Amino acid sequence: MAHQNGASDHTLLVFRGMFIHATQKEAVQIMEDALLGVNAGGKISFIGEGKELDRLSETFGFSPSAVIQLKQHEFFMPGMVDTHIHASQYSYAGTALDMPLLDWLKKYTFPVESEFKDLTFAQRVYTQVVRRTLRNGTTTACYFATIYTDSSLLLGHIANDLGQRALVGKVCMDQNNSVNYYKETLQESLEETRRFISQLLAKKSHISENVEEVKIVKELFPDCDSYSDVYFKHNLLTNKTVMAHGCYLSDEELALFRETGASLSHCPNSNISLCSGMLDVCKVLRHKVKLGLGTDVAGGYSASMLDAMRRAMDTSKILTIQDPKHETLNFEEVFRLATLGGSQALSLDDQIGKFEVGKDFDALRVNVAVPDGPIDVIQHEKPKIILEKFLNLGDDRNIVEVYVAGKKVVPLPV
Repeated sequence: MAHQNGASDHTLLVFRGMFIHATQKEAVQIMEDALLGVNAGGKISFIGEGKELDRLSETFGFSPSAVIQLKQHEFFMPGMVDTHIHASQYSYAGTALDMPLLDWLKKYTFPVESEFKDLTFAQRVYTQVVRRTLRNGTTTACYFATIYTDSSLLLGHIANDLGQRALVGKVCMDQNNSVNYYKETLQESLEETRRFISQLLAKKSHISENVEEVKIVKELFPDCDSYSDVYFKHNLLTNKTVMAHGCYLSDEELALFRETGASLSHCPNSNISLCSGMLDVCKVLRHKVKLGLGTDVAGGYSASMLDAMRRAMDTSKILTIQDPKHETLNFEEVFRLATLGGSQALSLDDQIGKFEVGKDFDALRVNVAVPDGPIDVIQHEKPKIILEKFLNLGDDRNIVEVYVAGKKVVPLPV
């Protein structure tokens, strides 16, 4: 049993039941009958076993009758972390996937993103995407916005008001020959970035997404050894850097990511939907590079991290079909990528990612047997089977409650 600050730590919420999370050593760790307390600051104050109820209630000053008991077929898991999503592209998610990346950007993305100069339009779309991702179990999201500072700031306010933990980035773009009206001058980009944030805390971008993109970068920066070297030589590979995709990174580039502490966001839906490429996740993990999952809306057609996990497993299986010697991802490892891995990729693992005393209680209450849900529970299943069924078959109907820093944010207000 672990606890923090003893009896002086005022506990507001206590749950009893099954808790499932990932640790550095175990991709899936199951606590079948656990007691977990959440204090007034939204942090986990203690974790113990159900049989310790009397002692824990005395120590932490809560009534045993106030304990919230999970039902059969229910469990808590850490909130999911979307390490790469374009909030400004949500309005056309699920459409416009009929061409490769660079053509897709020109025809669909840049014209739509130019509309976010209108704050009324931005308010409507950004509210929808935050509400949807929360409902899908995304407690933390790393959002790309647009080049427009005011609407990018608005996205941050909306996420905060709705209770989502969000990292929001203003897009900087001083070159755009395909859509001339959607770009900034270098000076405008610098000034607006300074206005957006007083101190640069994180660097978010894309790398080695498709073959044509890699070729263009090589033409633009002939003196650099690789795509990664471009970022490295401009001091943009640090332990606060999150790069999406990485489908064509070499062993040498992955070693550079490891040395600098930079992270990758694996976006399998987008990689396949835009015919960009496929990331070998096991290769990345062998290089000990921090790795999370991203939906990459709207290149990825789904804002659900459950979809990202499924597409990650599909991609790994396709690589195995192509090469039987390829190591195939299992659902346990993908579960870790969507939770703990994502927190590590965003350098938030000191706050979130797993159930540990002192960390924020970001959590999903899952019921695999919810009435009229997508999963049929035929018999009593072992805990790991219950988790696997949720990851493979579940949807937002199975997510009955969502907590961020101890505050219930789902069910959402009408």
